[in-house]
Amino acid sequence: MHLAVYLPLLFPALAGLGADPLARRLEPRLATWLLTAAGLLLAASSTLVLGLLALAGLVRIPLVDALKGYAPAVVARQDPAAWPAALAGAVLLTFAVLAAVRLAARRAGALWSAALEAACLPGSGPVVVTDGPGAEAYTVPGLPGRIVVTHGMLDALDPAGHEILLSHERAHLRHHHYAFVSLTQLAAAANPLLRPLASAVGYTVERWADEHAARHTGDRRAVAETVARAAVAAKHSRSPRRLPGAALGILGRRPRPGLVPRRVAALLAPPPRNRPLLLAAAAALLAATSLCALEAAYDLHRFLELAHAR
Repeated sequence: MHLAVYLPLLFPALAGLGADPLARRLEPRLATWLLTAAGLLLAASSTLVLGLLALAGLVRIPLVDALKGYAPAVVARQDPAAWPAALAGAVLLTFAVLAAVRLAARRAGALWSAALEAACLPGSGPVVVTDGPGAEAYTVPGLPGRIVVTHGMLDALDPAGHEILLSHERAHLRHHHYAFVSLTQLAAAANPLLRPLASAVGYTVERWADEHAARHTGDRRAVAETVARAAVAAKHSRSPRRLPGAALGILGRRPRPGLVPRRVAALLAPPPRNRPLLLAAAAALLAATSLCALEAAYDLHRFLELAHAR
């Protein structure tokens, strides 16, 4: 258990380093699914081993030994984790659980608010055009979700751009991109080392929607030009960019410097292809994480059985 219990705490750092190459080089739909699944698995594994460390320290408390019938001599001799590691595991586990619960509550509230907002928007169609002075377009998830576009954004684009814009936003709704973003944010709350992975998913869902619009229109260059024009229009907008909770816009939830140029460059390049070596490396990392977490849990189980039998 000594080695296996610590490796899942280090693997998220490797995943954070590899998140951006995966996001850039894999097909966006596959990259989104892979990064989301990886984030959840890595967060669950790291949280599990923190719990194992905390439990390993807990069984060394004399009162617990007496209540559970553990043999103190066996516990001392078969020490599965040093006191500092066990204490650190307990502290980190507490922070991870509190952060994850807090983020989950916030995201649930944001999704509920978004559903109410979508239901209260005027009209009955899926697209709502507002009179706001700013240039903005975003998707509000709900039952059903709605697409909100301002007159400022429509004025900045030509009719072909309008169709590309709506195709992009429909992809966000149809494929539930807000769920991928929420799940990776939850994983990053439980393990801050996974924040680069959550940021990468924020990029891949936009690339997924870009590629959807490119397939729908059959013109990758036109989609690239529309994304660029939308970014310029939003930059010169008179209103500050503040999307409702859980909404996704054509420029992303929180655009980072260089994000739009990366999307434009990807659209001007040939369609992305899957990379077997990257997929194999990601699969190996996730398999190693799972095996180490399971081995650590099994070792601790065997230790507790041995301590109780003696």
